[in-house]
Amino acid sequence: MRFKSLDVFRGIAIASMILVNNPGSWKQVYPPLDHAEWHGCTPTDLVFPFFLFIVGCAMSFSLSKYTQTTTKIETNIYWRIARRATILFILGLLLNTSSIALDVLLNSAPIENFGKIRIMGVLQRIGLAYFISAIAILNLSPRNQKLLAIAVLLGYWGALLVFAVGGYSAYELTPEGYLGGYVDRLILGSQHLYKGGPFDPEGLLSTLPAVVTVLIGYFTGEWLRVQPIKTRTSINLAICGLSCVIIGHLWGFLFPINKQLWTSSYVVFTAGWALLLLAACYETIEVRNWKWGRPFEIMGVNAIFLFVASGIVARILLKTHIGSGENAPTTYTWIYENWFVPWAGLLNGSLAFAVTAVLCWWLILYGMYRRGWAIKI
Repeated sequence: MRFKSLDVFRGIAIASMILVNNPGSWKQVYPPLDHAEWHGCTPTDLVFPFFLFIVGCAMSFSLSKYTQTTTKIETNIYWRIARRATILFILGLLLNTSSIALDVLLNSAPIENFGKIRIMGVLQRIGLAYFISAIAILNLSPRNQKLLAIAVLLGYWGALLVFAVGGYSAYELTPEGYLGGYVDRLILGSQHLYKGGPFDPEGLLSTLPAVVTVLIGYFTGEWLRVQPIKTRTSINLAICGLSCVIIGHLWGFLFPINKQLWTSSYVVFTAGWALLLLAACYETIEVRNWKWGRPFEIMGVNAIFLFVASGIVARILLKTHIGSGENAPTTYTWIYENWFVPWAGLLNGSLAFAVTAVLCWWLILYGMYRRGWAIKI
């Protein structure tokens, strides 16, 4: 069984990711389309956990053969899981490397910059979270899977509450005093973190609660597979979602909701919103058979290709220049200032640039969809 609502959900997530990642100018962004500066959660902060949630949902179908008690787990399934996780990690590294390579080739940046490549990133986190979740799913009973998820959320909270590092007090939820930042600097090295900062928002320690986001998606998919396709199922999803939103919000008073730290309250809060969106998709697409989701389904078929390709194109536009001289604008900025600002203004022009990026990529993916091209890893 395969639910179209899950494919539509994936398409919404990747389309939203392209939208928020490609404003004409980062100085001209409507607040809901920008990340919270630190604590807090905007609609943009929901996009990444939505993507991890849907990875978990998909795993409930792809691993169903191996999670049945009567089926012996084949050794090669571990190799396939490791292969997919490795490809995701390498693709993320290539995206990080491409920025430096373009700078070296086009802007005469020193070749030594290759020694400062950021190791972690969005695709790297997806790969690691997928790998850890899959191993847990294949080797733990459903009850123990849930206990593991709870233990990780509470353990992550407890670790930040108890351990003090770098001369800072325990529970120091700042970029400099954050325990995960200390782990990142110790293992990865400061030069390999995001913008050389004190921590990486897709760092090692915070990947553990991100695994729980995947597991919650998996639990949801497992539950959906045995439910009747009725409005009652949608209502139950919505009730669970609303409960998680409330619990996550209340937990946030003790352990602030923070995407960059991927706090436990953030995991629960964003899972709640994911369940609410999935309930809406499930009710309208599976139960009522409405046809509104096809445009998003098209984007969801090649989600990883879209993320990588759009990232490379954006980097090329940001590293190339129109004109000569030190003040020559990048191609990205030139397009924004000359094609969008004159008729839409600075703020709306920035939004129009992002929407245009989504539409252009949709046309490319529609062509791939019509030809039956689905790039899998």
